[in-house]
Amino acid sequence: MKIFEENRLKTIFHSPEKKVSIYFTAGYPALIDTVKILKLLAESKVDFVEIGIPFSDSVMDGEVILDSHKVALENGMTIEILFDQLEKIREQVSIPIVLMGSMNPVYQYGFEKFCRRCNEVGVNGLLLPDLPLDDYENYYRVWYQQNDLAPIFMISPQTNDERIKRIDMLGEGFLYALSGNSTTGGSSEIGKSSDYLKKLLNHKFINPVVLGFNIKTKADIKFANQFADGAIVGSAFVKTLKGGFDKERIVHFLEELIE
Repeated sequence: MKIFEENRLKTIFHSPEKKVSIYFTAGYPALIDTVKILKLLAESKVDFVEIGIPFSDSVMDGEVILDSHKVALENGMTIEILFDQLEKIREQVSIPIVLMGSMNPVYQYGFEKFCRRCNEVGVNGLLLPDLPLDDYENYYRVWYQQNDLAPIFMISPQTNDERIKRIDMLGEGFLYALSGNSTTGGSSEIGKSSDYLKKLLNHKFINPVVLGFNIKTKADIKFANQFADGAIVGSAFVKTLKGGFDKERIVHFLEELIE
């Protein structure tokens, strides 16, 4: 059963304003913190959120996010618990929600069941970086479509033009553009791939483009917005959660980050 007539994630990109997204790991720093963090982000100037599904062998993430995955798993976080936590979230927040994670735990849970549960709790997009495009197109796309889930894919400075075009054609919601080739939080700055960033600016994309990886400050967001339709902050936010949920610290971080 569909919950919403229109996908919230796609709707926010109808307006020209640059978007800001925050990533955090489900079940971190404590198992019960997922909804508290989500509600706090929804009350801020964040446009949409990415909730990470913790996994022990996440290959794209750097030390900060890998550590958050480890702690979340030790806390007992599972996909089923995450869906239970989000069960009534649409009674509390309207902000678009994207789930991000590895294929392995989703496959183990059951891909069709996973997409159905996403729809039931009000998730709007799904980003699985290790889902092959061919597999998405041949096997999984129907379940995204049946459950009003925007399929989100990534490009990097190493992605050739032909593949970028194909990714853009298959994706919906937005295109996640990596700022560089490092892991999350793995570089002190963005902007070294100037030719790549110019390509993002000049290419005629079907989808909005949002820049992620190693975006930590307000200045980074301003820089990213020169080339893309928005920016995603991950490791820097996860760092603020270390040591326990602290509303004052989180609010201060968001106020310093977003105009």
